[in-house]
Amino acid sequence: MKQGSTLFLKVAVFIIVTPVLALCIFWLPEVAARDAAAHPETAYFQYPFLIGAYITVTPFFVALYQALKLLSYIDQNKAFSELSVRALKCIKYCAITISTLIAAGIISGIILISGEGEDITGFISLGLMLTFATMVIAVFAAVLQRLLQEAIDLKSENDLIV
Repeated sequence: MKQGSTLFLKVAVFIIVTPVLALCIFWLPEVAARDAAAHPETAYFQYPFLIGAYITVTPFFVALYQALKLLSYIDQNKAFSELSVRALKCIKYCAITISTLIAAGIISGIILISGEGEDITGFISLGLMLTFATMVIAVFAAVLQRLLQEAIDLKSENDLIV
């Protein structure tokens, strides 16, 4: 393949990384501090919320790094290699991890907030949408991983015949 054929996708990954990183560094701590000041009775949730958010975003960045590695393998004509299968496997596990962490956040939010008489339907619906989206990514990565592994197996089998 031509060296820059995946340039658009690499730029798209950087366009995704930049605002998410900026939100994590600047916006998220400010929102948590503002919420803690506005609701002193739940201010003790500020740091567990930030820790949970940063733990959840870490596999997101790992998956995007693996996507960049996968695109570089494609540029190097190593698309049908075990390296690509490993990158897809890591992306799949990252998506499953994110989905699990979001589901755990939903459950803990339901347990902690429901007793206070708050309306948590928006919280639950947003969490379920994010969980569904990450599970779709996990399933897609798993399907691609399996197809790629079968293509590699077929290729190696054909190489042995010839």
